[in-house]
Amino acid sequence: MRSCKQSAGVVQYFKNINRQTQEVQGPEGANWINVTPPFQENEINNLSENLLIPRDLLTDTLDIEERARYEEEDGVKLIILKTPVENKSLNESDADYVTIPISIIITERNQVITVNSFENVAIRRFLNTFAKRHPERPNMMVLKIFEKVVMDFIEVLKEINHRRNILEQKLYDSNRNEELLYLMRVQKSLVYFVTALRSNELLLMKMERTNFLNCDEEERELLSDLVIEFSQAHEMANTYTNILNSTMDAFASIINNNMNLVMKRLTSITILISLPTLIASFYGMNVPIPYQEGHFSFYIPIILSVIVSTVMTLYFNKKRWF
Repeated sequence: MRSCKQSAGVVQYFKNINRQTQEVQGPEGANWINVTPPFQENEINNLSENLLIPRDLLTDTLDIEERARYEEEDGVKLIILKTPVENKSLNESDADYVTIPISIIITERNQVITVNSFENVAIRRFLNTFAKRHPERPNMMVLKIFEKVVMDFIEVLKEINHRRNILEQKLYDSNRNEELLYLMRVQKSLVYFVTALRSNELLLMKMERTNFLNCDEEERELLSDLVIEFSQAHEMANTYTNILNSTMDAFASIINNNMNLVMKRLTSITILISLPTLIASFYGMNVPIPYQEGHFSFYIPIILSVIVSTVMTLYFNKKRWF
């Protein structure tokens, strides 16, 4: 089950004044509104009434399985994009990272509204650079959010690849399954990423083809660059997935080989121990045996045991069973 740490519900209103970000108390004059659930029922209704947007556009993103898409209703544009977040689940078998949707809404007042299902790194980064944006150009603000999202994907993919390299180093001499289980968590993260990046890439390609945002020449050029960035991130995720699949197969075989080698060594040691026991058993029988009355009868089985064990040890070394 996919889960993330959820933050308290809050609505923030931001206004860009003389290239400075200021948080205001209400939606009037706000260029960007950031909404984070959980909501009460009356809060959703109040937001819908105050912002003049359909109620369902605010609630679509609350389903973390919502697919990447766009639509327009009553003059309000909705874009849903998948973004990466760290998984805070206590289940050790879950993926390290999952993807969640983020809604970007453009109102008839040219206000940009972002609705998050959980705390989102891309939105936090956008807030840190909001003062450098063009609040009079909502399309550019939306495209910059896209840019932050693809940057997050690339950074997380690099982190996942770094974790994979560390786990590979631990697997070289390992006979345990723990490292493989960790790699499975990484593999699950990559599966989420490949799916999300593919849907985001198709979304941006469709937006570029239909000119959903009514972009000008500069914005269309930036959108084209973002399509390429998402395509590159998608290829990176595919490459890491293929490498990881090959790595897991290879190291599963290595672990099996290591276990076979251990079993071979244990078998060889068992044989070496059993031979002196066998010789001593012969001389311990209650039947007449050669030289049993001699003065060196005690040393005969010992000498035979040493000779046989030495010969077998040399033979096993020659066969590289040790």
